[in-house]
Amino acid sequence: MITKEAVIEALSQVQEPDLGKDLVTLNMVKDIAIDGKNVSFTVVLTTPACPLKEMIEKACVNAIRLLVDKEAIVTVNMTANVNSNRKDNKSVLNGVKNIIMVASGKGGVGKSTVAVNLAIGLAQEGASVGLLDADIYGPSIPIMLGIRDERPKMTEINGKGMIVPLERYGIKAISIGVLIDEKQPVIWRGPMASSALKQFISDVYWQDLDYLIIDLPPGTGDVHLTMVQTVPVTGAVIVSTPQAVAAADARKAIMMFRQPQINVPILGIVENMAYFTPEELPDNKYYIFGRGGARKMAEQFDLPFLGEIPIVQSIREGGDSGVPAVIDDKPAAKNAFVALAKTIAQNIAIRNANMEPTKVVQMME
Repeated sequence: MITKEAVIEALSQVQEPDLGKDLVTLNMVKDIAIDGKNVSFTVVLTTPACPLKEMIEKACVNAIRLLVDKEAIVTVNMTANVNSNRKDNKSVLNGVKNIIMVASGKGGVGKSTVAVNLAIGLAQEGASVGLLDADIYGPSIPIMLGIRDERPKMTEINGKGMIVPLERYGIKAISIGVLIDEKQPVIWRGPMASSALKQFISDVYWQDLDYLIIDLPPGTGDVHLTMVQTVPVTGAVIVSTPQAVAAADARKAIMMFRQPQINVPILGIVENMAYFTPEELPDNKYYIFGRGGARKMAEQFDLPFLGEIPIVQSIREGGDSGVPAVIDDKPAAKNAFVALAKTIAQNIAIRNANMEPTKVVQMME
């Protein structure tokens, strides 16, 4: 006879590789059902984008057959409940579990491209995702998502007028670019830009999200400080290219987040435009901007290296046409962004399990 106790004991031998504890201790095993030789149960992962999903499933099946009954017919149902480590009063973005900043030290490194494809990649894995374009002076999200001609609607929530974010490719998005005439430059002083961003936080009806991705402007200025002082940031992703100039500016972004008064965890570094791969020669790599600059920087600062994004024509075309590369059928680009989304989701889960709760930064003016 296969018993529930025997199944639990067997699954207590299966480790969650990232969190360093077994599935039973982590309370990840639910709904155990036994019918003769048939054993079924649910494993609740910390993110639907877990890159170790298949490995954990296989380990569960092996544990039951090795430790309980070698003839057991095992059905593992994999689901996810995105973990969070917010311990603030949730007066802002109270339905958002994780707030992720995508930053770079300088412009032109493909930060917005990474932010858009990361958001959609997470959504494709089953997460609920929002994308906030915090680049007030140079918003590019409307073009990249193909929403430049759309305008958000208003709704009333508890007597307050709220902006309803636009939806495209399974994510919710808002940008100053869909609220003003795109032909007109935004000529605002810093306090006006900061005020607009605070409205994107307090006056947009985001509802419940597993991840809110914030596409920051380049540099280390007012907008960055406004955001960390307004919302509890789970972590930051740094985008760089291989060149020494880009890496030098990315270092400044890293040092900003590591300032004692800011202290936002850095989830890792992405190297964009890492190499050129012609579509007709998908196995060839040409390192036209140098090689490994971002990887070396990650090693220098003891940070995770999140991966390389190649230069492929489809990424540029997707950004210009409003059809991001992650939903295209070109494998070189799509696979790189899917892998990136899974790695970042994995690092968020590790961060939430092992680090201090996320909170709003308190700074002296």
